[in-house]
Amino acid sequence: MNKRSMRGLFTLTEWITKFAYVNLLWIGFSLLGLVFLGLSPATVAMFTVLRKWMMGESDIPVFQTFWATFKKEFLRSNGLGIVLALLTGLIFIDLSYMKIDHSNFLQLTHIPLYLLILAIIMTVFYIFPVYVHYNVTFIQLFKNAFFIMLVNPISNLVMLIGVAAAIYVMSVLPGLLFFFGASSTAAIIMAACYLAFQKIEKKQKEAQKVEASV
Repeated sequence: MNKRSMRGLFTLTEWITKFAYVNLLWIGFSLLGLVFLGLSPATVAMFTVLRKWMMGESDIPVFQTFWATFKKEFLRSNGLGIVLALLTGLIFIDLSYMKIDHSNFLQLTHIPLYLLILAIIMTVFYIFPVYVHYNVTFIQLFKNAFFIMLVNPISNLVMLIGVAAAIYVMSVLPGLLFFFGASSTAAIIMAACYLAFQKIEKKQKEAQKVEASV
């Protein structure tokens, strides 16, 4: 095996270890907050680490970054968690009611309701990446997530395919769930969102150049 192959194998092993470490941190810090208080700040911390990696900061101190973000965003992210829990409950109620009630009128509303539920789910996928990438208010967080989702169908498709593939792999190899379940899924979502963010920022720069030249 030549030096290039050895270097590639070492890099691959290093990144596998990093993703497993972040996943274990996510589980540990979620449990630290008794899950219902730890899940959202741990998720924000995980997305913060993943974002930094994607921006080229591969040598950041992972634990310190995770812990600092967890503490800093604990209260605000839990407020976000409450809203997301309410949205999840609303979706569950809608789906349950649609299964029970088979009236003709309700059946006519199935397609719009499914589209609405899909839009909510896709917006939620963008919530945490937008949270860690932009410094915006709580209301702007949801508005930005919705509009970025709306104008980036390709990123949405990549995200859905990637998440579906990750879920399938985890179902076939459930042993991977403990080490890579959250971190790999979050990485897919963050990567798709980061591409969308770069596309938007590129358009904004081009628009600023046009305005400056006028």
